[in-house]
Amino acid sequence: MIARTASLAATLAVLAVSAVGQEPARRNFVACPLVQDTKTVPCWLSEYEGETYYLGIQTDISAEFHPPYLGHQVLVEGTVSSEPRICGGIVLKPVRVSPLPEPDSSCNTILPAVDQFTVPFAPRPPGPSGGRLAFQGTAPPTPARSSPPSGPRELTLQYDFDNGVMGRHAGVLGQILNQARASKATRVRITGYRGATRLSDGRVMTERPDIGARRAREVAGLLAEAGLTSVAVEVSSQDEPEAADGIDDWRSRRTTVHVEP
Repeated sequence: MIARTASLAATLAVLAVSAVGQEPARRNFVACPLVQDTKTVPCWLSEYEGETYYLGIQTDISAEFHPPYLGHQVLVEGTVSSEPRICGGIVLKPVRVSPLPEPDSSCNTILPAVDQFTVPFAPRPPGPSGGRLAFQGTAPPTPARSSPPSGPRELTLQYDFDNGVMGRHAGVLGQILNQARASKATRVRITGYRGATRLSDGRVMTERPDIGARRAREVAGLLAEAGLTSVAVEVSSQDEPEAADGIDDWRSRRTTVHVEP
């Protein structure tokens, strides 16, 4: 009996070690987004290979999750979570969603609210959004105790697939501007990158060839419009995308801004 118990314990230990070493299941796919209405706030879902996946809730620019929109397919890049289903969908967490630029009129599904679907999140209270568009007004002053560092610093903007600056980039653009002013920057180097994503079915999606250069020029233009005109600005791009492996490929869709005092 003792030997059998020890054998069972050893087997469980091996299984536990194997489970720890397993790579989390990832789902990278392109599909139409779905809106599932609820009594509180709508859910965003999408379907892939006969399964439904939960992406997030309808919210505004100030929230961490930026929902897709109907009328366009969406690139979903996420990791399967062990959390209970939400709105009938397997939870992807973390997840990145990128509405694709090309219109698709077939992506128009809104499902009516049903009693069994509840959302464990409170909707945003009435009133204006806390978010801002890029350089819509000035960024709030930074407290003295958390002033930007005076040395060189690199900041990064991350993008939706084949897209440029959006409203949610206001925060990092404000940080770049504050950093340049606080460090009395003499040079700012802006580099735009072109990304690629490996889908779960093995295909690789690559952004358009000129997207890196467009991103770098756009950031340079926004900084100039915001008053950063007395600094030498170098703009470049990397037009060959980094190798896509299906693991956090969204990080390759970026612009880096190196601020030098």
